[in-house]
Amino acid sequence: MELGSLPLLGFLVSLIFLLLVKHVVSICTCSAPGKPRLPPGPWKLPLLGSLHHVLLSRYGDLPHRALRDLSGIHGPLMLLRFGVVPTLVVSSAEAAREVLKTHDTAFASRHLSPTLAVFSRGGQDILFSPYGDLWRQLRRVCVLELLSTRRVQSLRHIREDETAGLVRSLADECARTGGVGAVVDIAERMSHVINNIVVRSAIGSRCPRRDEFVREIDESVKLTAGFNLADLFPSSTLARWLSGGLRKAERCNQQMCDIMKDIILERTTAGAHGRSDGEEDILSVLLRVQSDGGVQCALTTEIITTVILEIFAAGSGTSSTTLEWAMSELVMNPHLLRRAQAEVRGAFKGQIKITEGDVGKLSYLHLVIRETLRLHAPVPFLLPRQCRERCEVMGYDIPEGTKVLVNTWAMCRDGAYWEDAEEFKPQRFEASTAMDFKGGDFEFIPFGAGRRMCPGVALGLANMELVLASLLYHFDWELPSGDELDMSESFGITIRRKSKLVLRATQRFP
Repeated sequence: MELGSLPLLGFLVSLIFLLLVKHVVSICTCSAPGKPRLPPGPWKLPLLGSLHHVLLSRYGDLPHRALRDLSGIHGPLMLLRFGVVPTLVVSSAEAAREVLKTHDTAFASRHLSPTLAVFSRGGQDILFSPYGDLWRQLRRVCVLELLSTRRVQSLRHIREDETAGLVRSLADECARTGGVGAVVDIAERMSHVINNIVVRSAIGSRCPRRDEFVREIDESVKLTAGFNLADLFPSSTLARWLSGGLRKAERCNQQMCDIMKDIILERTTAGAHGRSDGEEDILSVLLRVQSDGGVQCALTTEIITTVILEIFAAGSGTSSTTLEWAMSELVMNPHLLRRAQAEVRGAFKGQIKITEGDVGKLSYLHLVIRETLRLHAPVPFLLPRQCRERCEVMGYDIPEGTKVLVNTWAMCRDGAYWEDAEEFKPQRFEASTAMDFKGGDFEFIPFGAGRRMCPGVALGLANMELVLASLLYHFDWELPSGDELDMSESFGITIRRKSKLVLRATQRFP
């Protein structure tokens, strides 16, 4: 070695020694009494925090997949930082059980980002209200009035009417082809019929601005997904000022509120909640509860508006997305499609129209929907929770204020819980001991669990079952000649197909 290289060698040795000392001090400090033992996580950058681990991964535009890969390295309970927001990612059934059941009270509040605060009016709603009196009251109204079994059944005629309209329109297109079959964007058709069902269930048929309403709802769902600058730095005035997404959210929310105010004004002006047929839609129920009074927290027009908007956004997005993936998987697996059609056609042979009461006779159809919810969990991270008080989960300290993402998509595809986890196999649910999605089996919680579990499960399932049964009964389905089905995902609050679902429909039963 040349003499001139000795100073450089000495510098490197000194640097290595200092780094070792720093590492030892860090270990000692972390294990010192009183120092919180935080969950593991990847290394962080200034300002960005852990964001680059997601954006630069092979799944940069699909965070649910990127975070599953990271959890494989750092564990099922992983602490990251997105911008300045500490975020706990839960990726196993055991960890989910501790968060959503053992420590349910500690995690019973929602994380309210600036964008979500716009749409929820600062948490004056069902989905994002903090754990407290208002949330308890709205939850009680939901369970007993808005989304009860009796209320869901009372809206049955709407589902049957809209589904029959979908079948008629498809039959007309098939008739014009002379028996060759009509090529249709079935995803768009299913989304349209679900939107119609939810709009009529929520606010009746009096909505002259329905298309505009649906368009703004879709835009709001897009804006609440992904990484908005204001959401990454919620306390920064500069970030809020620079955030185009936040301005779009404010404009979008104002448009939706204006539409809802017109509907509410018309309904209250008409008297008797504006319904001439004696039936109550969801808006009618809320207006009745408001006028009756006697509640601890008054239901203002602003709260009613926000609740209706959320019921529509949650009810239409998850149902149409699940139907889209169910049809995709059945077409990709023709033997499963034939089995589902054989059951439906065997049960209703000779019937011109399927009613909702008929759907209860089916069994395999329900397995198809259940498997679709597993393989394509519609809301991959559920809705974000927030730690209300410092607590210990799986031996780690979770600081107060931490945002919590439960990666139910990852758990539903975890080979530790599911055989052939990446395959579409409805028959896996045939056993009497099969997992259910009612919140008790944490390997399979597409609707969440605990206090903040989705209260609209019954309504969502009713919307999906009749539509899917009718499509399978009346039509044969296949890919247009020479086409291949792209199963790529597009990330958002719900995981939708990246490309359109275009299929050939051939009518079999009138």
